[in-house]
Order: sequence, then C-alpha cells, then structure tokens
Amino acid sequence: MKSLRTVSTAALMLLLASGLGACSNMSARERATATGAAVGGVAGAVVTGGSTAGVVGGAVVGGVIANELDKKNK
Repeated sequence: MKSLRTVSTAALMLLLASGLGACSNMSARERATATGAAVGGVAGAVVTGGSTAGVVGGAVVGGVIANELDKKNK
C-alpha cells in the first residue's frame, strides 16, 4: 500500500510539472525554479516513501538550488 502511495505521489508531481509548460509568460529563471521544485518534490517523495514533509522539503530544496544555479549561469 505504501508503494502505491509513493508511485501516486510521484505521478502527481510529474503531472504538475508537465503542466508548467503552459506558463509561457514566465522568465527563464522562474521556469528553472519551478522545474527544480517539481523535480525536488518527486525526489523527496521517493526518498521518504511519500511523506508530506519529504515532498515539501524536496520541493523547497530543489527550487532554491535551481534558482541559485540559474543566477550563476547568467
């Protein structure tokens, strides 16, 4: 049952991440941050077995890392 929850959470995060393609008016930095947050959320869900804290923590860390990397690439 826990495995199903993890897969469901990961699938939901991927679905939300794919929906970001509709945000064409976002800057490149905003898109990078949102993508990093989505990837981090999925990674957090997988690592922690789908816990809410893991998803939120992963999303925050992924968004911050992507934001900082995008700053340095300019």
